[in-house]
Amino acid sequence: MPLGHLGVWYPTDRLDGPQLRALMQTIEGCGYSAFWYPESRGYESLSLAGFLLQNSRRLMIGSSIASIYARDPFTARRGLATLSRLYEDRFILGLGVSHAPMVEGVRGHRYDKPLPAMRAYLDGIMKDQPGAETWPIVVAALGPKMLALSAGKSRGAVPYNVTPDHTAIAAKILGPSKILAVEQKVTLETDPAKARALGRKELERYMVLPNYRNNWLRLGFTEDELAGGGSDRFIDAMVLWGDADTVRAGLRKHIAAGATHVCLQPVHEDGDLAARDRIITELADT
Repeated sequence: MPLGHLGVWYPTDRLDGPQLRALMQTIEGCGYSAFWYPESRGYESLSLAGFLLQNSRRLMIGSSIASIYARDPFTARRGLATLSRLYEDRFILGLGVSHAPMVEGVRGHRYDKPLPAMRAYLDGIMKDQPGAETWPIVVAALGPKMLALSAGKSRGAVPYNVTPDHTAIAAKILGPSKILAVEQKVTLETDPAKARALGRKELERYMVLPNYRNNWLRLGFTEDELAGGGSDRFIDAMVLWGDADTVRAGLRKHIAAGATHVCLQPVHEDGDLAARDRIITELADT
């Protein structure tokens, strides 16, 4: 699994086929090593992976994440095997427990306790499978117990909405032989008010989800800082902003803290794909 130090994370549900093809060309043309995408309402995760792999030549394509409630372990295993075989081992299966509103409200499933649910799912994928410990499977892990599970039963972790302080904690738990691919939101907006407004809009849907809130509290943010859309200190930690050199310096803090891979997520005004591509292009030499 040749995963370089820099990739791109981007939501795909609002992009059609030609736009997805263009995005793959931009990312690959800029020299990034990987593209990561979420489990969206618009596309089924593994079907989308096949499309993205077909429309790229060298990129690693990673789900970040494929929900364990969207397909059973057998189907996930066969999907991983199929994509790996057909596309020269360029697919990474990133798994996550998702969030209760999405699992129960959208899918109609029962949301179980995250740690035992993920453990059982990984066991189901790998049961009686020789060499399964080497398969390109990573876990969306935030808390120390899920990170430890990722270290013991997968190739590593793909934390989301985290800071370099969390990266340092995660790197210590995972150990040096594991993948630690962290997501970091970025924007090349130099006006503080505009940059923070973009950040608050991007983070709004995450602020009500306990998985993220609990992790932010563990990292030292207070309930007051998470109220009202987030304090300036919180927003500045979650969304790197400024000129390209300033943002590059923030991304490198994750590498210094122990990340093996950083996937930047462009943050921009809705529909402004030119701004997205400018961010991707200007930060490619981080």
